[in-house]
Amino acid sequence: MNWDNVKIFLALVREGSVRAAGAKLDISHATVARRINGFEAKLGVRLFDRLPNGLAMTVAGEELLQSALKVEEEMNAIERRISGQDTRLQGNIRVTMPDVMATHLIMPDLVEFTRQYPDIDLEIIVSYAFFDLSQRQADVAIRFVRHDKLPPEYLVGHRLVTYAKAIYASEQYLLEFDLNSNLSKARWIGWGDLDLRGVNSKILRCPDWVKQTDYAYLPVYNSLDSVLLQLEAVKQGMGMAMLPCFLGDKESSLVRLPPGIAEPAYDIWLLTHPDLRDTARLRIFRQFISQAVKKYQDLLEGNCL
Repeated sequence: MNWDNVKIFLALVREGSVRAAGAKLDISHATVARRINGFEAKLGVRLFDRLPNGLAMTVAGEELLQSALKVEEEMNAIERRISGQDTRLQGNIRVTMPDVMATHLIMPDLVEFTRQYPDIDLEIIVSYAFFDLSQRQADVAIRFVRHDKLPPEYLVGHRLVTYAKAIYASEQYLLEFDLNSNLSKARWIGWGDLDLRGVNSKILRCPDWVKQTDYAYLPVYNSLDSVLLQLEAVKQGMGMAMLPCFLGDKESSLVRLPPGIAEPAYDIWLLTHPDLRDTARLRIFRQFISQAVKKYQDLLEGNCL
């Protein structure tokens, strides 16, 4: 049984359409259709029913799926073990990290790494989600993990530092609005969990993260689900926001609001799959990034004011 055909079959199961599977595998949808038709012809069974609204697995397809998943797991394990024996300081490293980490903290260090190790090809994937490192969606993950949580057990790595958060507004905004008055027209900038349908609801305008501050009497308006968007909005005077200290403290136009205390927010973890821990280029990269992040410990912990 051709492994490439099995991969196409699994992509169709997961993506639900020929076009989406082609995009996932970076091949044309015509190739996907041709290969799965040929696969079915060779097996002598239909794996999918072609319906107007997409594909539906047949009984034969469901039986094949169980075996295909086991084959995929074993093939990924073989690839990880072979990659783990690589002792050369060259090749590709797929790194996933939050955008704010790359753009506003360690980009100078990433540049320096590429200069010190020019034969290592970095591929940076911006994401806040946990990629499946077991399937080589990434080799190394830098992740923000809630202060009271731990990363998935199947990964290995360590916590680099805990970054802190505080409340920020622009100096100009504080000149325009008196935050100490219940009648103040100052506003919080909301995150993606704000229900904008509750425009006239004080309850919906005061989510839990606002209630835990000294400014619970101020309403939340507008919803920006990116920390970089929030940072720019605060700088431009849209309102006040809870920001990581490594962002807010670096901006000369922003100030921490009283009491100005930095509170622990998220742990920063550096993670990889156990099978890849001994790969030379990955080991060097992890060591390099660990040392780089430790340089910013005071800034991350909010101790630079």
